[in-house]
Amino acid sequence: MSRKLKLYLFLLLLANQNHVLAQHDDLFFQGFDRVRNNMSLNGAAKIKKNGLLSLTNDSHSILGHAFYSRPIKFKNSSNGKAFSFSSAFVFAVVPKYPNLGGHGLAFTLSTSSELPGAFPRQYLGLLNKTVDGSFPGHIFAVEFDTHRDYDFFDINDNHVGVNINSMVSNKSVPAAYFLPDSEKKELNLTSGKPIQAWVDYDSFKNQLEVRLSPFSTKPIHPILSIDIDLSNILNDSMYVGFSSSTGLLTSTHYVLGWSFSVNGEAKSFSISSLPSLPGTKNLLVLVVCVSVASTFVIILGIATSLYLFRKIKDGDMIEGWELQVGPNRFSYQELRKATGGFREKELLGFGGFGKVYRGTLPNSDTPIAVKRFCHESRQGLREFSTEITSIGRLRHKNLVRLLGWSRRGGELLLVYDYMPNGSLDKYLFEKPKAILKWEQRFKIVKDVASGLLYLHEEWEQTVIHRDIKAANVLLDSELNGRLGDFGLAKLYERGSNPITTKVVGTLGYMAPELTKTGKPTTSSDVFAFGALLLEVVCGRRPIEPKALPEELILVDWVWDKWKSGAILDVVDPRLKGEFDEIEAVLLLKLGLMCSNYVPKARPLMRKIVRYLEGEVALPELIAAPDVYDGENAAAKTDSGDELKDHMYFYPLSS
Repeated sequence: MSRKLKLYLFLLLLANQNHVLAQHDDLFFQGFDRVRNNMSLNGAAKIKKNGLLSLTNDSHSILGHAFYSRPIKFKNSSNGKAFSFSSAFVFAVVPKYPNLGGHGLAFTLSTSSELPGAFPRQYLGLLNKTVDGSFPGHIFAVEFDTHRDYDFFDINDNHVGVNINSMVSNKSVPAAYFLPDSEKKELNLTSGKPIQAWVDYDSFKNQLEVRLSPFSTKPIHPILSIDIDLSNILNDSMYVGFSSSTGLLTSTHYVLGWSFSVNGEAKSFSISSLPSLPGTKNLLVLVVCVSVASTFVIILGIATSLYLFRKIKDGDMIEGWELQVGPNRFSYQELRKATGGFREKELLGFGGFGKVYRGTLPNSDTPIAVKRFCHESRQGLREFSTEITSIGRLRHKNLVRLLGWSRRGGELLLVYDYMPNGSLDKYLFEKPKAILKWEQRFKIVKDVASGLLYLHEEWEQTVIHRDIKAANVLLDSELNGRLGDFGLAKLYERGSNPITTKVVGTLGYMAPELTKTGKPTTSSDVFAFGALLLEVVCGRRPIEPKALPEELILVDWVWDKWKSGAILDVVDPRLKGEFDEIEAVLLLKLGLMCSNYVPKARPLMRKIVRYLEGEVALPELIAAPDVYDGENAAAKTDSGDELKDHMYFYPLSS
């Protein structure tokens, strides 16, 4: 081969390589009405007549995808290095209820334009529970999340995050923007107003930046910057677009305009030139009409007043305090329809503060239980908001999940997961629905202990339940135990001293110190759990008026049998001797330990769970001296957190 030919081929190769490096793919959609054929839509996504792209609507638990219909080349074929890219888009999140959005949208790069198998709700239509964190589809997303999900370690319900193959963000920040003078301002993603976003990836610096603004000018400073090399994340070709979803709380997610560039800077938008959101162009017409016809003003005022009156009557007007509680707010009419008008046929039972109804969410097969508080109930708005804010943010398999709530004037409603097998007390006392086998009872006890451990030690705050009893242990379709009814729950930061002057609870489950101090503690919860242990084994209530005098107080009767060596005599006779004697003794002994008169002598929930799992042996119970000796009430090691091989038991008669 001649020298000239070699030089020619080298220059040709170099030219081709430079062409790859400089590859430039530009998209600029100022509305989507003229580019319908260029967009691949699925789920609830659609393009409206005025060019608005709506990813979702106000339906529950839906998702929507909108991707550019052809894949775009994202990598240099010669060295596998990802190209730089830039995108600008204007979006709006219009929640069904003001400032209560769900769940958000995401700018997305994916190997598929359909994302098969993806879930709505907290998964934003991107992934599902099975593949989250190990998805082979090379998902890159910048999420604009309006719902806080603790399973994914969300920082709040109004944030921007960078996600790679997982719903757990690699980095996230509260939504905000910078003014020209570098002042940082908060930005509400669920304001219902257009927001412009810029996503810029620099492949030379291996840096991704995200900017937000309610204006048309691109801010100098990003709100989120992360050092990351996308070369191993992106395939040679990827689809680019948007994904969104709703849950029980809904929002309509719009994209008004979108630009995208590879190896270039995406063009920003003049927001005023984009398609208008529904209802935003009617103001001028209304002003003209009002100025021309005063009669119309009067009619409009009357109509508005009637509308507001009806909304207030049905509980759809949201007061300021309601914006601080969650998780999801239903309309009163939704719950009325779900329960067939709260008909007696759907009545599940009576609670301490009202009635509980079975229902099915409209447009869904999801069964629910609706707790409806009576007007004459003493439980006011403060206690109601306490229940919402406590259980509404808790997530554990052995806690009954609060799905949402509603209010109609002074009437208060809570929406829970439906537990088809009802409460545990229906299986233990009087004429039970069915006789629980020993294996089922032991499993339910461990379930409740696991839930209580989460409340006391594993959540971000300590939660004191204050009303642990068989009636508040609900059983799902597989007879798993779930602790419910957090109406009396109190939260406090760990290390602080919970103070209340109101003694609450149920007789037989209330720790004796509560009548003196009025201060609930985790130890008083443990006392109630001890009563629950004993009644599960014995099949009778902590206080049984119909019993013989010596059997009136369950814990005293069990203690007497323990001392006499006849402890198995207290086991529920309906089991007909079909139970594990070692496990029965374990539960009875542990029930006595938890029922100790002295709070410091009761074990912590973490230790209780270890006892139930057989990880550590129970200490020996020794009858306490006649006079209470605080120093010896609970024999402990020098570390102060481990019981020795014995402990004193002080019965309630102390």
